[in-house]
Amino acid sequence: MTEETKTDDEGLIASVKNIATTLLALTRTRLELLSTDLEEGWLRLVSLLVTAFVALFCLCFGMVLLAIFIIVLLWDTHRLLILGSLTAIFITAGIVLCVLAIRALKAMPRLFETSIIELAKDQKQLDTDKSI
Repeated sequence: MTEETKTDDEGLIASVKNIATTLLALTRTRLELLSTDLEEGWLRLVSLLVTAFVALFCLCFGMVLLAIFIIVLLWDTHRLLILGSLTAIFITAGIVLCVLAIRALKAMPRLFETSIIELAKDQKQLDTDKSI
């Protein structure tokens, strides 16, 4: 082997090592970003569920106590009217809250959205580099 061939082989090996190192670093960064997305999504979900459960419990308990109070207060005069009215109010409130909960779920950001955006940027950059 000549001296020039050895230098070319060493340069090629160094280039391959640099590419492998770059790909490994890129993969590691994307996996860390994916892990962060998963953690944020999980924390958001747990927080939402705990808050919703506590709020639902408090509201239900308060509504039942309010209904009992109103019924006892008006027991002698309009008990059936009050029972019917409170039932209608509770059903309407339940439907409205269900609609709001569905809207909130639809408005939540997509899972892995940040990772997908970063991968799209990487792909665009690689496509740009190919055309040069």
